[in-house]
Amino acid sequence: MFIIEFQRFILMELFIMKHRLIPILLMISLLAACATTPTGRNQLAFMPDAELDAMGLQAFSDMKNEKTINQNARENQFVNCIASAVTREVGGSWEVVVFEDKTLNAFALPGNKIGVHTGLVDLVDNQDQLASVIGHEIGHVLARHSNERMSQKLGAQMGMSLIAAVAAPQTALGQTALGLLGVGAQYGLIMPFSRLHESEADIIGIELMAKAGFNPAESITLWQKMAQASQGGQPPEFLSTHPSHETRIDDLRKHLVKARNLMQQAHAAGKKPNCKK
Repeated sequence: MFIIEFQRFILMELFIMKHRLIPILLMISLLAACATTPTGRNQLAFMPDAELDAMGLQAFSDMKNEKTINQNARENQFVNCIASAVTREVGGSWEVVVFEDKTLNAFALPGNKIGVHTGLVDLVDNQDQLASVIGHEIGHVLARHSNERMSQKLGAQMGMSLIAAVAAPQTALGQTALGLLGVGAQYGLIMPFSRLHESEADIIGIELMAKAGFNPAESITLWQKMAQASQGGQPPEFLSTHPSHETRIDDLRKHLVKARNLMQQAHAAGKKPNCKK
């Protein structure tokens, strides 16, 4: 009888210990997942980056198969010239594709993939304006915004399912996965990045383009052009996950002094991009 009671006692203690360890292990994993973005903001991003890269590669491959790729040599040279100068500041090998799409859009995905729509190429006046957009999109990748968003909404346990879902964008889970990554159904933005992420990408982008030798003041001109192109179609800021054009422009102006200094340092180092539209 004593042995049976002792066994029960041991089992009970093991059960209690196990359930005490779960929150402790969870806390340890969360602390390990805490990271700092390039702007110094603390973030929680516990999805393995390799899984996010795999999703980015799959999504980009599907886009190349399903969307029309621009064959205009001059436009491709213009975009690749700018992207090469900007990505040189962050390192790694980046693939850049210009898609035939009249919407004013560009994106960068985990796995070092960049897509630019012809509508945006048509809109910009010069290399600096397009560099501000490409820098912004790369900023999302550098700050691991996709990872942070997936970590917040779904948790690491769904990682493998999400990777598989990217290959089936017509499914509900596939649309969710692509949306969290930064693209969505019909490869449009169905889940835009939050205002915090957008503002952070603006700061990273304006500094990144300036370090590459581009004129950061043109980022303001670009968003003024975007505001004109929207013709009042943008919803009020409190109804949107994106900052209003006015807020975005004001924030960029606040960072111009620092960005101009970075550009001057880049020019002194011989970084003077000359990408002709």
